[in-house]
Amino acid sequence: MLFQKKKDIIGIDIGSSSVKLVHLKEAKGGYLLAGLGMATLPTEAIVDNAIMDSGSIVEIVKGLVESQRLKTKNVATSISGHSVIIRKIQLPIMTEEEMEASIQWEAEQYIPFEISEVNLDFQILGPDPHDASMMNVILVAAKKEFVNDYVALFRECGLNPLVMDIDCFAVENVFEVNYGTNEDEIVALIDMGASSINVNVLRGGMSVFTRDIQVGGSTYNEEIQKRLGLNNEDAEIALLGGEIADVAPQAIADIIEDATESLTQEVQRSIDFFSATSSDEKVQKVYITGGVSKVPAVKKSLEHRLGVEVFALDPWRQIAVNEKDFDPEYLQAMGPIYTVAAGLAMRRMGDK
Repeated sequence: MLFQKKKDIIGIDIGSSSVKLVHLKEAKGGYLLAGLGMATLPTEAIVDNAIMDSGSIVEIVKGLVESQRLKTKNVATSISGHSVIIRKIQLPIMTEEEMEASIQWEAEQYIPFEISEVNLDFQILGPDPHDASMMNVILVAAKKEFVNDYVALFRECGLNPLVMDIDCFAVENVFEVNYGTNEDEIVALIDMGASSINVNVLRGGMSVFTRDIQVGGSTYNEEIQKRLGLNNEDAEIALLGGEIADVAPQAIADIIEDATESLTQEVQRSIDFFSATSSDEKVQKVYITGGVSKVPAVKKSLEHRLGVEVFALDPWRQIAVNEKDFDPEYLQAMGPIYTVAAGLAMRRMGDK
């Protein structure tokens, strides 16, 4: 039907420690927040982005969806980690149709998996500025087995998984909708989750460098347990500022500082690698999101290491919100946790 609205899609982000759901409705050229929710996952339900306990996750996702009383079963979700490869490559100029026909052959030399074992996708970025006969392309490969596990999980929940995205591109969606793009600017988007950190560098709104770092916020808890001999539960209490018998607050503060430096050093290495391999182009602004970005010392440490201004990415900045339905303070406090799910909720069927 002409002028038919694109179908609503629910964004569901399954992280290593929790499931986040966001529902956005299209309204007046933008989006209206229609629903959101979060549920904690059992420890080890997801390990290295792989599903280890599908039964528990299915029950939790079902409960979350039922609590929202949603009218649609259509879902966008995302993946990241070892089973996903993102490469920026150069190829001779060709049309999208020609690229579709030759993608498998072209990809073979860049993908460390058997081509028959992966799902492939690509985005043509445009002509190479240094060679008019070549074009830059973002190539994405995800192991079929990995993708199929997620698809099967959602189907078991009675949902219809229509879009499978990559975490860092979902964050990019949020950034574009809320902040727009500036052709002359090089911006780094850093999503700092419980088990991994995704770095995505944009030039003029186009992704030109991505990297997954396989450490995250769980480092804080692990270090507290290791250095103070606490169990997981007490370490979590200490991390959140609660008092633990025979543990000095300064000891916790020192561990948090050390872990923050360790995490931000990994980010610095990735940004330095981008600069070294991109004709010495420098990142001019950094936006951080994800649960770790809420640790106050992270922003300061990154600014010190990178020498640029670091901003907290606000996923609701341009989203219409009815304050009768959603507490603004909760949205601001929890925004970093919901960023990937919000980016997924902005997807529509047929998007590239």
